[in-house]
Amino acid sequence: MSGTVQDERPDLPGTAGLEVGVTPGPLPGTVRVVVSGEIDFDNATFLNEALLAALFSHRATLLVDLERVTFCDCAGLNTLLTVRHAALQAGRSLHITAEGRRVERLLNLTATRSLFT
Repeated sequence: MSGTVQDERPDLPGTAGLEVGVTPGPLPGTVRVVVSGEIDFDNATFLNEALLAALFSHRATLLVDLERVTFCDCAGLNTLLTVRHAALQAGRSLHITAEGRRVERLLNLTATRSLFT
């Protein structure tokens, strides 16, 4: 099962949409999640719901590709940490397999990169 969901909110001027694509992972027991757009306070809940749905509907380790993310603030990081915790509680994990400059910088500044490898 695979799919793409978008968060396009015309009622929030200036907010870029967030797109989340879910496909089977390259290895058994994994699911690939590709995120693109901006992750911020306005759409972090949407991302949280999409990641948790992928985690529990596929019952697999999440391989999250953030290379196409153009912005990620502390709400986005909190979402990743929250879903990581949920994955660990379920006996699975969340790995960031790719990140763009902005996500890489956020992970480095907050010393959280090692939590997602």
